[in-house]
Amino acid sequence: QVQLVESGGGLVQAGGSLRLSCLVSRTIVSINAMAWYRQAPGKQRELVAAMTSGGTINYADSVKGRFTISRDNAKNTMYLQMNSLKPEDTAVYYCNAANPEGWANEYDWGQGTQVTVSS
Repeated sequence: QVQLVESGGGLVQAGGSLRLSCLVSRTIVSINAMAWYRQAPGKQRELVAAMTSGGTINYADSVKGRFTISRDNAKNTMYLQMNSLKPEDTAVYYCNAANPEGWANEYDWGQGTQVTVSS
């Protein structure tokens, strides 16, 4: 069973930055695509950013130009650098391996990491 451990969330003022990390319990070098998702209170989980092993990157329109996804295969870790944070970015953030056809998650969800942006 693959485990996903997200960290790096917290409380930040609007305009601030956070860097999220996702440690995967298996080698990620052979994982075709990995992604960050988020779920705000009362809303469905949504894709934030995705990255394939070939380097193709997709971002949700709402975070383009502000968030950057990256992965370190040697550390089995994926990152999400979040800049110019807005209150609407407040959510629990999750990582997962993703099927590039629709970006559905491949593994069970981890506990996520809470990001709260104050205005």
